[in-house]
Amino acid sequence: MATMISESEKIDCYSDHKMQRIRENLDVSWLATKRRVSRVPQNENLNQVSQEKQKNNVLCKKRRMNQEYGLSESKKASRKPRTVENKKRSFKDEDSEDELDLDAEEMALIRIREHGRSRRLGCAMNKRSPKKESKKTASVNNYCSSSSSSTCSSSSITSNSGLRSDGNTCGRRNIRNVKARESERIKCHQCMKNDRKVVVPCTKCISKVYCVQCIKQWYPEMSETDVAELCPFCRRNCNCSVCLHTSGLIKTSKKNMADCKKVAHLHYLMESVLPFLSQICEEQTQETQIEAIIQGVHNSKVNISGTLCGNDERVYCNHCATSIIDLHRSCPNCSYELCLTCCQELRERKLLGRTEMKFRYINRGYSYMHGGDPLPESCLPQTPDDYVEPSVRWNANDDGSISCPPAEMGGCGEFVLELKHILPDGWISCLEKETINSMQILNTKLMNLNRNSTETGTKMLHKAASREGSDDNFLYCPDLTNIQEEEELSHFQKHWVKGEPIIVRNVLEKATGLSWEPMVMWRALCKNVDSAISSKMSEVKAIDCLASCEVEISTREFFQGYTEGRRYDNFWPEILKLKDWPPSDKFEDLLPRHCDEFISALPFQEYSDPRAGFLNLAAKFPSGVLKPDLGPKTYIAYGVVEELGRGDSVTKLHCDMSDAVNILMHTADMVLTEEQCSAVERLKMEHRKQDLKEHLTQELGEGSSNNNKENTDISEIKGDFGISRDENEGTTFPHLPLDSIVEESGGALWDIFRREDVPKLEAYLKKHSKEFRHTFCSPVEQVIHPIHDQCFYLTSDHKRKLKEEFGIEPWTFEQRLGEAVFIPAGCPHQVRNLKSCTKVAVDFVSPENVQECLRLTKEFRLLPKNHRAREDKLEIKKIILYAVEQAIQDAKSLLAAAPN
Repeated sequence: MATMISESEKIDCYSDHKMQRIRENLDVSWLATKRRVSRVPQNENLNQVSQEKQKNNVLCKKRRMNQEYGLSESKKASRKPRTVENKKRSFKDEDSEDELDLDAEEMALIRIREHGRSRRLGCAMNKRSPKKESKKTASVNNYCSSSSSSTCSSSSITSNSGLRSDGNTCGRRNIRNVKARESERIKCHQCMKNDRKVVVPCTKCISKVYCVQCIKQWYPEMSETDVAELCPFCRRNCNCSVCLHTSGLIKTSKKNMADCKKVAHLHYLMESVLPFLSQICEEQTQETQIEAIIQGVHNSKVNISGTLCGNDERVYCNHCATSIIDLHRSCPNCSYELCLTCCQELRERKLLGRTEMKFRYINRGYSYMHGGDPLPESCLPQTPDDYVEPSVRWNANDDGSISCPPAEMGGCGEFVLELKHILPDGWISCLEKETINSMQILNTKLMNLNRNSTETGTKMLHKAASREGSDDNFLYCPDLTNIQEEEELSHFQKHWVKGEPIIVRNVLEKATGLSWEPMVMWRALCKNVDSAISSKMSEVKAIDCLASCEVEISTREFFQGYTEGRRYDNFWPEILKLKDWPPSDKFEDLLPRHCDEFISALPFQEYSDPRAGFLNLAAKFPSGVLKPDLGPKTYIAYGVVEELGRGDSVTKLHCDMSDAVNILMHTADMVLTEEQCSAVERLKMEHRKQDLKEHLTQELGEGSSNNNKENTDISEIKGDFGISRDENEGTTFPHLPLDSIVEESGGALWDIFRREDVPKLEAYLKKHSKEFRHTFCSPVEQVIHPIHDQCFYLTSDHKRKLKEEFGIEPWTFEQRLGEAVFIPAGCPHQVRNLKSCTKVAVDFVSPENVQECLRLTKEFRLLPKNHRAREDKLEIKKIILYAVEQAIQDAKSLLAAAPN
């Protein structure tokens, strides 16, 4: 164990010889005595070691003093006996001299030099008052004490000699010297405090020390010996406030691909995206032809005026809220803007009105949410009358032109909408032609990306479903520590193109080990240099999972409950969660080290890297252009193993607009006490009674009591991730209760549905919607879209009935600490936290799933005006254009640099 008690010495004062011996003897202790800082080896040769150390110290000090005074090693100053004045030195001064192991020769040289300095300053000092003289002496001392680390021993001696040069001010200067020496104590790199008595120096960088208190509090997984061998700063996982706000220390991209591999990836990207680029061109060509008819000219003579749109602006359709990338129609009077899709639907008389969604969830009181009676009708908030969409006729003109809609629909109703362009005229059509030409050149010089790879090894597949007659019950699940990503990329693509989720284990093994403890993140945010941001981070708006509404809570209390748990007055667990905290658009700025750590841990970075992924279309945006917010996003939530039925720590069933990868960065067990378990069982009975009283189906009440059967079914579906498929003999999975498996390692329980099962899933949710509860534990009464509403979570009982009635089931598996889950676009999924979890996710757009992104964009545009999922946040068409443009530029550069 290498510890040190810090007094007045600086860590930089130790010689290289001393630090070399520290490295050789890591089991030594650093003890601070009153006269010197010495180390006590744990062996019997104390005298020998002491003599050797003293000899080496003297030699080092002599060389340093001779260099400073311009003397060669052969020259020696004559010894000078101590004078009466020298004998009057304080005990502290004597200790300082002994601390540095100086002989009479060195002290003589120092006194001679200091004596000359005192004489030079004599005239000025005599003209000053005693107060000014004291200040001048202090400034000289401070100058001496602030010298470089290579001469700090000499400067300390010089300061002491200066204090003794004038007997009249010796006492006053000695006091100032004591204060100066106290300020020079070693500072802990973590807490920056210099009053720590026991610190651990790093034997690699020498300059960093960590106090024992900080090691225990912020690095519990490291021993003092580990810190001495390689401190957190050298390991690049230091979580002090300064390091957490420093970016660029971690190399995020791990791929060093050959040029031919890069070109192959770019060719694959262009080949996959070209059909959708052609669709965009065809849509614009059709609108241009209609405009030619309106203007009465040839297609080549159409006059289309441009509209100003800065790089930091987004243009959305006023009717469907879809992103507009280029051609659109705009009112010259009120600037009402209409996308081409809406123009086409209007001409075909298929344009749907955009009604507003009505929220019918009423807060019936605290008792009602726990199975009791609701508040009296007089105490309930009054809901407004249903909003009726005005029945206004809006049709296109006979020649295809479109008038601005009336005021009731957001327009002025007076002018004809003009065709406008945002991008340079003809740029998209030229981009299509250039893409085709580039692909022809690449086909003659490079091999296409090999997607016909050999079968994946059996150890990489693990059971996640039990569908009869299906060949996709197993998911691809490689271990990052045992694979070469370049070799496994083709295997990844084979499963990814089918729309299958992928799980990658142990992605944190090769990371730096930066702490994702919530208190570490909170401390970094509260100590942010921006006081305005720090004050905002002292409180958070968390979501109460029981009421599905926001509650304000101090950040410290939230994170304390993350590990210790919280409960209501009736002992029911209070489950809170933070979504997208800190905000994803500020995550990289507020926690740059954590952001870099997450990106560096991402597997298959050709797809997942948000900054430089070769096959990530969303990473191809040019600089200066406003990009969609794709993360990273942080999700921090409480969680318990027991399925409560109400108020579970869940992310309800939903479908993201793009692909995503989610890594479980940190977990903490939240175990319910026996008293809580008894209260939970009692309250569950009250919940079932309430369900029956409110005319929910009896099947739900009866099925919920059959917990043993449900757990067995789930264990069969989920399987054991430690067992791989044997293609010859089949697979045998232990029928263990869910709780017993979860307590060993599980952090979050995932259910991901296949794309082809979505129609049946939606039918089941519509049929059984009354059996679900949402905000304020009120029954779901209104269903706009079963999946995009995000108000359903299928419990074990519902998943059982779903399979019985419709014959479908999800992939069900546990996400463990350090595992990454890839979710394809278009796959509905839900998550329940089995422990308190900190997950970080980032969205990306893969070439294989562009079609799904476009399909989802069309679905979202049909939702009501105020629906949570209606806005086109992805802007997939814009992503396609910029991705193809950048791919062409990269391919040209690589081909130009390649030898013939």
